[in-house]
Amino acid sequence: MRTTLTIDDDVAAQLRRLRRHGDLKFRDLVNEALRRGLRDMNQAPRRREVLRTRAFDMGKPLINIDNVAEALSHLEGDGFK
Repeated sequence: MRTTLTIDDDVAAQLRRLRRHGDLKFRDLVNEALRRGLRDMNQAPRRREVLRTRAFDMGKPLINIDNVAEALSHLEGDGFK
């Protein structure tokens, strides 16, 4: 099938880079990229591993962390700039 295709500049640059490293014709490279992309798009998304963190009681905070300026002043000192 013959068709006109407008390719974004960043995609064209990647295709040119790939073409320099291989012996494929431009049309063969575009077709292979489309095949791989379509195959990936048709696959079901992989399940992500559920990550869990354990919480622990740190006790009462030594400084009030609700006021960021006050917390930074306490940690860095009033003369810090």
